Amino acid sequence: MEKQKQKVKIEIYGADIVCASCVNAPSSKDTYEWLQAAITRKYPGQPFDIDYIDIESEIADSEQKDIAEQILNDEYFYPLVRIEDEVIGEGYIQLKPVFSALEKRGYVEQA
Repeated sequence: MEKQKQKVKIEIYGADIVCASCVNAPSSKDTYEWLQAAITRKYPGQPFDIDYIDIESEIADSEQKDIAEQILNDEYFYPLVRIEDEVIGEGYIQLKPVFSALEKRGYVEQA
């Protein structure tokens, strides 16, 4: 019997302009859409919330605002991917670390 997975919170931080040091990398919005599709395909029926946070907009959530400020202060590159409270990747995002983080939280790849 499969245990019920908790819904994992995924956050993609980014901006409309592509990160200057991330030449040829997809935009933040493209990364958000690509990750959403890739996770849904690899882990069908396993719940997750994925949010896009524009670092140049007004952010109400204080924790998200802190991360956005760190990116704006060049402490992180964007797009930045966070799963729960863990930074999984920044700048050029790769699937393997994202999938590893999800599997660490109980996600199972569907054959």
